[in-house]
Amino acid sequence: MNIFASLYIVVDGFFVANFAGKSEFAAVTLIFPILNILGTIGYMFGVGGNALVAKTLGENKQERANRLFSLIVLTSSCVGFLLMVLGFVFMPQIAGLLGAEGKLLENSVLYGRIFILALPAWIWVYEFQLFFVAAEKPRMGLLVTVITGLANVALDALFLIVFKWGLAGAAAASAITQMVGGVFPLIYFSRKNDSALKLTKPLWDGKALVRCCVNGSSEFMEEAAGSFVGLFYNVQLLKYAGEDGVVVYGLLMYLSLIFSAIFVGYSNGIGPVVSYHYGAQNHLELRNLRIRSLRIIGVASLAMFVLSELLARPFSALFLQDGGQLLSDAVHAFRIFSFAYLFTGMAVFGSAFFTSLGNGQVSALIAFLRTFVFELGAVLLLPLFFGVDGIWSSVVFAELMAATTGGIFMAALQKKYHY
Repeated sequence: MNIFASLYIVVDGFFVANFAGKSEFAAVTLIFPILNILGTIGYMFGVGGNALVAKTLGENKQERANRLFSLIVLTSSCVGFLLMVLGFVFMPQIAGLLGAEGKLLENSVLYGRIFILALPAWIWVYEFQLFFVAAEKPRMGLLVTVITGLANVALDALFLIVFKWGLAGAAAASAITQMVGGVFPLIYFSRKNDSALKLTKPLWDGKALVRCCVNGSSEFMEEAAGSFVGLFYNVQLLKYAGEDGVVVYGLLMYLSLIFSAIFVGYSNGIGPVVSYHYGAQNHLELRNLRIRSLRIIGVASLAMFVLSELLARPFSALFLQDGGQLLSDAVHAFRIFSFAYLFTGMAVFGSAFFTSLGNGQVSALIAFLRTFVFELGAVLLLPLFFGVDGIWSSVVFAELMAATTGGIFMAALQKKYHY
C-alpha cells in the first residue's frame, strides 16, 4: 500500500516534468513538503490509533476497539477540514516564506491551493492504510491503493496530455485521486462488513485520544519533520544551485518516496502484529518478530543501495529527457544520496518498533534526533565545507546516526519488553 501510494505521487512529478515544464516541476518540489506535513496528520492518527486499537483487540475488547476507532477517524476529519481552510487562505504567504518569487511563486500557489482541497481525504488515506491492517483486511487496503494509483495515472494523462491543463491539471488529478482513496474506505467501514473494525458511535475518551496522538507523534514527526527539513533543502539549494538544484532534489525525493515506502510499509504492516502479541504477552513471538525484521531490513537495505546506484541515470532521464548538464548533476547527486539507503531501514524500524510497544517517548526521540538534529544540522553545516555535495551527503549522515541511535535503544530496553 505504501509503495503504490508513493508511486502515484511520483507519477505527478513525471507528468509535470515532461508535459508542463521544468519551472512547474520546481514549483511542485518547493510546495509539496508543506502539503505533506499537513497530510501526515493522518499518519499520526493512523499509527497511534492502530497501535491502540490493535492492542484493544488483542485484549478481546471488540466494542471498545470499534468505538475508539470511530473517535480517531472523527477527530482526524475535523482537524483535516480546519487545516484545509487555513492552508488555502495562507498559501501565497507560505510559498513566499519558502523563497518563491515571480513565476515560481505563482505556480506554487496554484498547485498548493488545488491540492489542499483534498486534504481531509488525504488524511483518511494515510490512516485507513494502517487501519486496514488492524481490521485484518490488508488485501482490501492494497486493492484500494492500487485502484487509486491507476486512476491517478489515467487522470494525469487525460488532464495534461489530452486537455493540456498543465500544472493545474496535475494538481486536480492528485486531488481527485486522494478523494477516491479516502472516501471509499470511509464508506466501507461505515457499512456492515466482515472485517475486525467498523465505524460506529464514537466513545469519547480524552486520555485514549491523547495516547493515540502521543504514540503516533513519533511517526508524524518523522514524516512531517522530513518534509520540514526538505524546506531547508530547497532554501539551501536555491542559494547554492538555483532552480536547477531544486529540480534535482525533486528527483531524489521521488525515488526516496518509493524506497522509503518499502521500509515504512513493512514497519506499519508488522506494527499491529507486534502490538497484538505485546498485549497478549507472547514474549517469544515478540523476539522472533524483532530478529526476523532486522534480517529482512538488512537484506532490503543492501538491495536498495545497489538498485539506486543502477537506476541513477535511467530514473533521472525519465524526468530530464533533454539531458545535458542537469542530467549529469542529477546522476552525481544520486551516487552520493544512495548510500543513505544502507541505514534508512533501521532508522525507520527502530522508531516504529517502539511505537508498536506503546513507548511513544523513545520512538519520538529517535524521530526527533533523526530529522531535527542530525539531518537539519547536516544540511545547514555541511554545505559550508562541501558546497552542493554537502547537501546531498546530509541525509547519509542523518540516517547513519539515526540507525545507530535506534540500535542502542533496542539493545538497552530488551529486558524491559522481553523481546
